[in-house]
Amino acid sequence: MHRYRPHITATLWLGLPLIGSHLARMAIEVSDTVMMGWYGVDELAALVIAGSFRITLFFLGMGFGTAVMGLIATSVARGDEPEVRRAARMALWLSILFSILVMPLMWYSEPILIALGQNAETAAMAQQYLRIAGWGLLPMLCGLTLNSYLAALEWPNVIMWITLAGLPVNVVLNWVLIFGNLGAPELGVRGAAIATLITLTIQLVIQVAYCAWLPAARKYKLFQRFWRPDWQAFFAVARLGLPIGLTMLAEGGLFVASNVMMGWIGTQQLAAHGIALQISSITFMAHLGLSNAATVRIGQAKGRGDAGWMRDAGVTVTALSMSVAVIAVAIYLLFPEALVSLYLAPNDPQRPAIIAIGASLLFFAALFQFTDALQVVALGLLRGVHDTRVPMLIAGFSYWIVGMPVAYGLAFIVGIGAPGLWLGLVFGLSCAAALLLMRFWRGHAKGDWTRPVPAV
Repeated sequence: MHRYRPHITATLWLGLPLIGSHLARMAIEVSDTVMMGWYGVDELAALVIAGSFRITLFFLGMGFGTAVMGLIATSVARGDEPEVRRAARMALWLSILFSILVMPLMWYSEPILIALGQNAETAAMAQQYLRIAGWGLLPMLCGLTLNSYLAALEWPNVIMWITLAGLPVNVVLNWVLIFGNLGAPELGVRGAAIATLITLTIQLVIQVAYCAWLPAARKYKLFQRFWRPDWQAFFAVARLGLPIGLTMLAEGGLFVASNVMMGWIGTQQLAAHGIALQISSITFMAHLGLSNAATVRIGQAKGRGDAGWMRDAGVTVTALSMSVAVIAVAIYLLFPEALVSLYLAPNDPQRPAIIAIGASLLFFAALFQFTDALQVVALGLLRGVHDTRVPMLIAGFSYWIVGMPVAYGLAFIVGIGAPGLWLGLVFGLSCAAALLLMRFWRGHAKGDWTRPVPAV
């Protein structure tokens, strides 16, 4: 234990604020879902579909901001200040460019959603949301890049406090704009979209100001002559980040596809599914924060060329993530009805049916806690050694060749319905966890860090 104590302390010091920031970000999304659930079940279903559509595009574009975390950590460990600036600046360029290119998909999302099997009313409300909240993709992606920048510089507390500050702003704006309080018009789904866009924009402005002011970050001159291109760094970040984005899209797309297929089953099932997914996503944020910490810690070890330190850091973060999974499983199994009921108005006539469906789905959420934790931690370890292309292929195989066919088969061919979809998620995540962990610990990742350095 003495050997791992420094790693536990360092990982928690870095990981806990990152977990806090992810939870705060999730709390903003939860506030949207809860308050929309109080407003109406049909509006909640539209928000679930619209949110899934937007988050799919976010997953595809987040690779650039995520990639720089490992790159910057390695560069800082090597003392290469210009490389820190080049990587972070071009990741911001790529995030802005991606946001502009995909906006038309959200503006004209209604026919896409109808083609995917959603009913016309739900698709129309979802498009209303996306035409406003879609503009928030730019501050989301740029904010993610600046979060990675600050995390790699080991200033995670800043990220947490900026994200937390957005929660009360979003809740108040939702209360005013969704329900029409304080003399404002009652806007429903559009009110939630406006609240989200305003909150994200305020957070980005604060992040930019802090990165320009913080002494530890100021020396890198991130925004000095920001308009000047650096094509070598641009394509280097793109090559590393695009596979990460496609990996996130493969995993996120699996859950989005489950939302679409759940919509084929029924509105109540879709609402319960969205609630259960969001509850499980809350604990996933803890694993994601530890995964981010793993990327920084492993990236630092790579920069120093210390394989033993890298192994110990990998063992530590994996054990911490498994501890979180044990707690999550216990909560899901002991309090399923109470968790689901938080998302529904007490007088909603559909409340009992949705609670029953959602509580049964949380049982399956408990099943994939361990494998979901292991696969996201493994991805964080691999990104620390800048290995992204093969993990992308593993993710695509696990989620879409294994997980999706099993989900569809069990739900619609075997006829299990909603539980069958969730069993498919369990299969896909388990396959990904096994293959990704094997790749890292067997040393097949870029650089093959498990091989001993030959004597000179």
